[in-house]
Amino acid sequence: MCCFVSLANSQTRGIIGGTNWLKNWTNFKPKTTEYNEASNVLAGVISQNMMLYKKNTYLLMGNVYVANGATLFIEPGTVIRGDFETGGTLVITKNAKVIALGNETDPIVFTSNRPSSERKPGDWGGIVVMGEATTNNFTGRLDLNIESQYNNYGGSKDEGDSGILKYVRIEFAGKKGKNGLNNKGLSLAGLGSKSIVSNVQVSFCNDDAFVFYGGILTVDNLVSFKNMNTDYEFTEGAQSIITNSLTIKNPYSSRPGESRCLEVKSYEVASKADLSKRFTNIIANNITLVNESVEGNGLIKEAILIKENCSFNISNSVVSGFSQSVLFDKGFKVKLENLEKIKLRGLLFNNCSGYVVSENSEYNQQIKNWYSANNNVIEYSTISDVALFSEIDLKKLPDYRIKDPINTTRLATN
Repeated sequence: MCCFVSLANSQTRGIIGGTNWLKNWTNFKPKTTEYNEASNVLAGVISQNMMLYKKNTYLLMGNVYVANGATLFIEPGTVIRGDFETGGTLVITKNAKVIALGNETDPIVFTSNRPSSERKPGDWGGIVVMGEATTNNFTGRLDLNIESQYNNYGGSKDEGDSGILKYVRIEFAGKKGKNGLNNKGLSLAGLGSKSIVSNVQVSFCNDDAFVFYGGILTVDNLVSFKNMNTDYEFTEGAQSIITNSLTIKNPYSSRPGESRCLEVKSYEVASKADLSKRFTNIIANNITLVNESVEGNGLIKEAILIKENCSFNISNSVVSGFSQSVLFDKGFKVKLENLEKIKLRGLLFNNCSGYVVSENSEYNQQIKNWYSANNNVIEYSTISDVALFSEIDLKKLPDYRIKDPINTTRLATN
C-alpha cells in the first residue's frame, strides 16, 4: 500500500539556502581553468609561522610538513599547485595549525601543476590535517606516505583547534604514494571541535574526497565533485555533524566496489581498534547525493554504506540516481538495538532502484518493515533531475536546491 505525499508543507530536503551558496567560490570546470605558473616553492618542513600571499603562486614539492607548533596562514585568493613528479602533499602535523580562510569571491585553491590539457585525478597528494582529539585507532598513524616522525595524531583534547579551512578548493589530488596507497583529497585525523571546516570543494580526486579519522567536528557546505572513491568517509570513532553538503558523482569515472557517497564505520578491522574508545556517531542534515546518470549507474552501487557498531542519523536529505540508496554491510547485525542507532528521517529517494537493504538479503523484509514505521519518513519519486533540481547544467552555475512542490510516494509495509 502506498500513499502520495506533497513535499510542499514539509521541511526542505537536500541542500538549503536563501540563495545559491555554490556561487563564486566553487568550480565545476577545473580541467579547463588556467592558473599562473608557480613563482615560489614550498618544500621540507615549515617550523615557524608562515604566510602565503595571493600575489604569489606556490609549488608544493614532495611532503611539506607544518610542524613544531607553527601556523601556516594563507591569504584569500592564493593558489597552491601540487607538484606532479614529487606528489606534492601538505601535512599539518599534530600541534600545528593551518589558517586557510578564503572568501566567497576569493577562494583558496589547491590544484595540479600540470597544464590544463593534461590534468587528471591523482596528479598530486592532497591535504592532511592532524589533531589531538580522541580516536579509536591503536596506532594513531595514517596509512599514507608520511614520514614516521610526523605521522602521529589523536589524544584526549576533544576541544582542540587545528585551524580553519574555509572557502577552499582541492582539485586533482589522490596521487599514489611510495607505499602503494593513494592519498585522499582532505584527510582530517583526530581534529578537535574548535577546528573549522566549511565551504570546501574536493574535485577529481583519485581516491576518497573527505575522510574523518576520529575526532569531534562539525562541518558544513562541503562539495564533493566527480571523485573516484568515497566522498565522505567517517571512521575510527568519528563524532561528526555534517550539514548542507553536496555530492555529484559521475557513474563512469569511479572505482568498482569502492565508489559511494557516504561510508560510516567505526574501524577498518575490529582487531586493530581500541574498542574501549568511542564508536563512530554521525549526524547528517540536508545532504544532497546525486549520481549524474539515471539511465545507468555505471560503477556506482549504493549511495550510503553503513557498517557494524556505529550510529548514523540522516534527515531532510535527497538521494538521486543510485541502484541502492542505503546498504547495510554484511557485518551489520540486523536486530532491534542496532536498527535503533540508524535513523533515516525526512528522506527523498529519487530514481533509485533500491532503497534500504542489507548485503544479507534475508534481512530485507525486516529492514523494510522497520523503516516503513517507527516515525521514519522515507519518500520515493521518479522525477528527472531537470525537474527536481533548480539547475543541473554544469556549463552554467549549478544549483542543486530542489524545486517545490513535488509529488512523492511513501512506501508502507504492505
